[in-house]
Amino acid sequence: MIGPGKYDKECSELRDKIGGEIAVIIVGGNKGGGFSVQMSLPTLKILPGILRDMANRIESDYKNLIK
Repeated sequence: MIGPGKYDKECSELRDKIGGEIAVIIVGGNKGGGFSVQMSLPTLKILPGILRDMANRIESDYKNLIK
């Protein structure tokens, strides 16, 4: 979805505080789960690969924890 999401205001505040581009995932927030992405188009283009890599690492870590 392009355009503001339910956590866009909070994401903007965090981005302004830390600088740079940002992607935020919220689990169980006071508005429910969601995400907000604020970045340039070149960075947005590579974001799916970054998220896939992150998901693979999380799954691997989880599998190692439950052994």
